[in-house]
Amino acid sequence: MHLKALKELDRSEGTVRIRQSGDGALVLVPQPSPNDPNDPLRWPLWKKHTAFGAVCAFTFLTNYGISGLAPAFGVLAQEFHKSPGEVADLLLWPLLVLGIFNFFWVPIANYFGKRPVFIFASLLLFLTFIWGARAQTFRSLLWSNIISAFAGSSTEALGAAIVNDLYFLHERGTKLSIYMNFIAGGNTIGPLICGFVAENVGWRWHKGVAAIATGITFATVVFLVPETQFTRNLDAGGSALSDSEAEKGVPVTTEVAQKTFWQELSLTVGMSPGTNIFELFVRPFPLIVYPAVLFAFLGYAVSLAWVVAINIMAPFILEAPPYLWGTSLIGLINLAGFLGNVFGSVIGGWCVDRYSDWRARKNNGVFEPEMRLFLLILPALIVPAGCLVFGYGVGRSLHWTALFFGFGMISLGLVAVPIIGMTYVSDCYFPVASDALLLVNGLKNIVAFGFVYGVVPWVTGSGYVNAFGTQAGVFVAIMALAIPLALYGARIRHRTSQWRIIL
Repeated sequence: MHLKALKELDRSEGTVRIRQSGDGALVLVPQPSPNDPNDPLRWPLWKKHTAFGAVCAFTFLTNYGISGLAPAFGVLAQEFHKSPGEVADLLLWPLLVLGIFNFFWVPIANYFGKRPVFIFASLLLFLTFIWGARAQTFRSLLWSNIISAFAGSSTEALGAAIVNDLYFLHERGTKLSIYMNFIAGGNTIGPLICGFVAENVGWRWHKGVAAIATGITFATVVFLVPETQFTRNLDAGGSALSDSEAEKGVPVTTEVAQKTFWQELSLTVGMSPGTNIFELFVRPFPLIVYPAVLFAFLGYAVSLAWVVAINIMAPFILEAPPYLWGTSLIGLINLAGFLGNVFGSVIGGWCVDRYSDWRARKNNGVFEPEMRLFLLILPALIVPAGCLVFGYGVGRSLHWTALFFGFGMISLGLVAVPIIGMTYVSDCYFPVASDALLLVNGLKNIVAFGFVYGVVPWVTGSGYVNAFGTQAGVFVAIMALAIPLALYGARIRHRTSQWRIIL
C-alpha cells in the first residue's frame, strides 16, 4: 500500500495566485481543461446552476421531511402514547444515521460516480417520505425517518464536493453558503411550515408535501444533472481562460468530443473500475490529523448540536406555562432560525469571499486559505451571546422575544462556521477535499448526536442557565482553535503537506 504526501498531488500547498500582479485580472483556480468541453468547470452557467440547484433541493428536503416534524412532537406523543424523550428519537437516530452513512456514500460515489448515487438516493428518499406519510405506528414512522436519513446522508459531503467540481476558488465561499443555507433551511423552514400543516390538515401532510417535492427533484436529477466527477491535472499548463469565457461556456478548439444529451445521462461516466474500493473506504480517516479538518469538524459539530438541541426542546418549552403556544405558533420560532441562517450565510460566504479577494489584492494577487478565517470573530461573539440569551430566557421565564433572538443568534453559527471551515479545508487540501469533507460532515453528526442524546437530562439536572452558559464557553474555546491556524497557517500547511498519509 503506497502512501503519498499532499505535496505530490498539489505543489501549491493551497497558496495560489487568483489575481494578476499587474492589472489585477482574475485568475481561474483550478484551471479548466483547455481541450475538453465536458469539464464541469467549462459548463455553461444554466447547466452548472441546475445541477447545483438539484443538490441543494435534495439536501433541503432531507432535513425538511425529517427535522421539520419537530413542532408536531406534542401531537405525536399524544397520538402514539409516547413520552417526550421517546418522540425525540424521531430526530435523534436520523441525526446519527446522517453522519455515519457519509462514510458509505462518498466511497461509493468515488467508485461509481456521483450521478448514480444521487439518482438512487433521491428515489429512495421519495419512497421513504411516502412511507412516513402512511405510517400507522410510531415504530414504522421512526424507521421511515431512519431510512430517509440513510438516503439523505448522500448529500452531506457529496454536495460540498460538487461545489468544488462546478465552481472556481473565488466562487466557493458564496456557493457553499447557498448550499449550507439549504441544509439549515430544512431545519428551520421545515418546522415553520409543519406547525401550520400539522394543526390544520394533520402531520401526515407534512410528509406528503415532502414526498411530492422530492419526486420532482428525482426527475430533475435523472434528466438534467450529468456526472460532475472529472479527472484533472492540478499542475497542468496551458493558457488560462478569462473568467467570462469559462462561465459562459464559450467553445474552444478541441480534440475531445462534446458528449450528447443522452451520453451525459449514462450512469457509467464517473466510474473508476481500476480503483481499489477498499482503499476508498479507508483513505479518509488518516486525514483527521490535518489541523484544518479537525477544526472544521469541531466547529461544525458544536454549531449543529446547539441548534438541534433547541429544535428538540422548543415544542415542550413553548407548550408549557408561561407561553402556552399551540402547534402552529411553535413553528414560528424557526423564523428566528431562518433569519440567523441567512445572516450567517452572508457572513460566511459573500463577505468572506469579498474579504479574501481584498486581502489577495493587497498581497500582490496571492491568495492564502487562512484569509477566510479572520471573519470567524463574528460568530465567535454572536453565538455565545445567543446561548446566554436563550438560556436566561427559558430559565427566568422571560418574554418569548428573548428566546426568539437567542435562537436566531445561535442559528447564525450553524451556517457561518461550517461555510468558513469547509471552504478552508477545500482550499488547503483540494486534491483530497472530497475525503476531507466526508470526515467533517460524518464526524460532526456523530458528535452532535452524542451531545443531543444527553442534553435533556443535562438541562433537567443543571437548569437552562448553567447548561447554555457552558455551551457558550465550549463554543468560544473551539473558535479559539482558529487563532493558531490564522497566524501560522502557511507554516502548518507546509509541514503537513509532507506527511505521507494519503492512500
